[in-house]
Amino acid sequence: MTTAQRLTFEQYLEIDDGAENRYELVDGRLIELPPESEPNTSLANYLFLLLVNAGMPFRRVQPHACELQVPVLEAGDPANRYPDLVILREEHLELTRKRLTITFDVLPPHLVVEVVSPGQSNRDRDYVRKRKQYAARGIVEYWLIDPQELAIAILQLSEGSYREAGRFTGSTQIKSPELERLGIQLQLTAEQIFDVVK
Repeated sequence: MTTAQRLTFEQYLEIDDGAENRYELVDGRLIELPPESEPNTSLANYLFLLLVNAGMPFRRVQPHACELQVPVLEAGDPANRYPDLVILREEHLELTRKRLTITFDVLPPHLVVEVVSPGQSNRDRDYVRKRKQYAARGIVEYWLIDPQELAIAILQLSEGSYREAGRFTGSTQIKSPELERLGIQLQLTAEQIFDVVK
């Protein structure tokens, strides 16, 4: 879908092109997102299954479909992002019945996960741009699943920016402060996650 007019976020939310396309709103213009790669999709779906099996209500774990309104911090930043996996708050379920979009007028989700795609521009997007936008949005915990490094970084929000709560590789047990706070005991290692896409 293309439009000559520059859209506000509110105008963008009113668009229905009748398709299941995903767009980022960059400088008022719609940019269609390509489909995710199979390995990235599989990693996020595997994490979804593990979280649900660990007791997280399945409707609150949203792989690939949840859209977040995020602050535009630099020219070229999109006003919205689609994390690979989002853990919603209970109150989000009622608020997203019409559209699975978390806007500024509601609390941010508990946690977001990005699977880092190959290439320096993708790495910069996930490690730098999204990190700043998610922190500014107030998302308490941000996971970076990095198949290139075979590592999982868990970042915790502290005084408006993220600090690394842990970097997990091999058979080291992953520890998530936000999942523990939610009462979810996830028995998982980086090795288990990356074995899915060997």
